[in-house]
Amino acid sequence: MTIAITDVVLRDAHQSLFATRLRLDDMLPIAAQLDDVGYGSLECWGGATFDACIRFLGEDPWLRLRELKKAMPKTPLQMLLRGQNLLGYRHYADDVVERFVERAVKNGMDVFRVFDAMNDPRNMKAALQAVRSHGAHAQGTLSYTTSPAHTLQTWLDLTEQLLETGVDSIAIKDMSGILTPMAAYELVSEIKKRFEVRLHLHCHATTGMAEMALLKAIEAGVDGVDTAISSMSATYGHPATEALVATLAGTEHDTGLDILKLENIAAYFREVRKKYHAFEGQLKGCDSRILVAQVPGGMLTNLEGQLKQQNAADKL
Repeated sequence: MTIAITDVVLRDAHQSLFATRLRLDDMLPIAAQLDDVGYGSLECWGGATFDACIRFLGEDPWLRLRELKKAMPKTPLQMLLRGQNLLGYRHYADDVVERFVERAVKNGMDVFRVFDAMNDPRNMKAALQAVRSHGAHAQGTLSYTTSPAHTLQTWLDLTEQLLETGVDSIAIKDMSGILTPMAAYELVSEIKKRFEVRLHLHCHATTGMAEMALLKAIEAGVDGVDTAISSMSATYGHPATEALVATLAGTEHDTGLDILKLENIAAYFREVRKKYHAFEGQLKGCDSRILVAQVPGGMLTNLEGQLKQQNAADKL
């Protein structure tokens, strides 16, 4: 079975590596090449990007979406949506959720990964139903964590509830990089055994386990995975796209992606990234402390930056 690759370079990669500061002007020159790769989807919107566009970059997030859709018409565009919170920091009324989704679809969004930090399906229901009613792809999310209360049965029950709500696929979102390879294999295997659903896995590289978790999930039957182009991967971010493509080449899971096209894209972002050095986090390699702290990769550079501004970086 071919594995679908979602590259997160235009959203979660830069959110994780340099606090969501990547500008549209640095996305558009490479957009045509990204569109030509053959990704399952490209994550480019949602998460903290809406806030960062307005708060830090002086950009219109809706214009960003329209311009990216115009520049990448062949590849489905994907976003991360915080369920009833949309892209804000409080719950919004159902009619606001419906209207936001309608506008996002109208402006070019194709795939909505809808999550709730508390894994409460009631907080995902309105958004998922709105996505499907407007003809887009609704992806429900298991926000993975570990605790005495979070057992395998917890995730199976949530999967069942999301399927009852109505979804086109399910994502396992390991935003802190704490999903062990063996747990990934067990979780994917059990979901696939019990439910007929397309399953996607998102892991962060923060603890050093992400590549192994992806491989074990692929062995277990996952349908798609998230990666980031190599020059925008690792540390707080995600496994490198090229490494996984090379690993799966010639196997039954061959992605079909051209490594040379990916290398050209990596070279572009290697240069672009230099512009954002001031926003980079301090992490080198991986950080096993996250196995206990469980801080999401997409939060760490933002947290570091905010602490620095308050002369409190030593508190991290």
